[in-house]
Amino acid sequence: MTAFVFPGQGSQYSGMGKEFMSYPRARYFFERAKEVLGIDMYQLMNSDEEILKITENAQPAIYLASYIAFDELVRNGIVPNIVAGHSLGEYTALAAADVYDFDLGLYLVRKRGEYISQAVPPGLGSMAAVLGVNLSKLEQTISDMDGVWIANYNAPDQIVISGSVEAVKKAVERIKTFAKRVIELKVSGPFHTPLLESAREKMARELRGVKFRRPRWPIVMNSTAKETTDPEEIRENVLAQISGPVRWYQSVERMTLLGVHSFVEVGPQRVLTNLIKKMSCENCKHFSEVLAEEKRLISEPV
Repeated sequence: MTAFVFPGQGSQYSGMGKEFMSYPRARYFFERAKEVLGIDMYQLMNSDEEILKITENAQPAIYLASYIAFDELVRNGIVPNIVAGHSLGEYTALAAADVYDFDLGLYLVRKRGEYISQAVPPGLGSMAAVLGVNLSKLEQTISDMDGVWIANYNAPDQIVISGSVEAVKKAVERIKTFAKRVIELKVSGPFHTPLLESAREKMARELRGVKFRRPRWPIVMNSTAKETTDPEEIRENVLAQISGPVRWYQSVERMTLLGVHSFVEVGPQRVLTNLIKKMSCENCKHFSEVLAEEKRLISEPV
């Protein structure tokens, strides 16, 4: 079994527009994006890093690049048996699985970014990755602290905390005394915490009139680390992850248990590829590698 996994915020980089425009059908998707959002995404994706990393810019940029990559894989006859996405990537996974169409997904991720920025203005929230620490010790360390939570279970030895700038700063000082390493992340908000409850409520209103279809492939959801094909469960879980944690390594473990032996990261950079390889799942490749292998096989004489 093969799983397609779609990356989340942090995978964006200036110049990604030029790189992804090289794929045959990319121009069509860039034109659709301009029609849906009224934004020149090509220009945005090649713009200054500081502009690109703003939540409402980064999210549609990563979604667009990831969908172009997905489309190219499908055009080459490469399809998954199951899908999952990390945070924002869950929305791309849903579009890939035809729960909703490309245009609607693009609109939703732009709105999601706007609502997150409105909930906590950029600069007031913070996140930090904690490496090489026992989970129960980390949980105990922050249990008596207000304004900081575990946001991402990225790998057994990589947990992300999130919250207000001051609370995260205090937590980092405590955690540094026993963690192997603590890295403050370049993000503009306290993702996956109760501080984003108002964003979750606004997205719930956006989704009220949206009919979710049954996905072409099961999707393992961030909030539960379990697979589902039920449209109402999908709606509930995709909302829950806005203000709740992303159970990523648990999701990877679940897919492995279901028989997944091959993971393909579908989108810019190799964040998920590196995380999955940390979990002793060596057969994880970036989509560009998979496409290169496919072209090599086609060109080789029989």
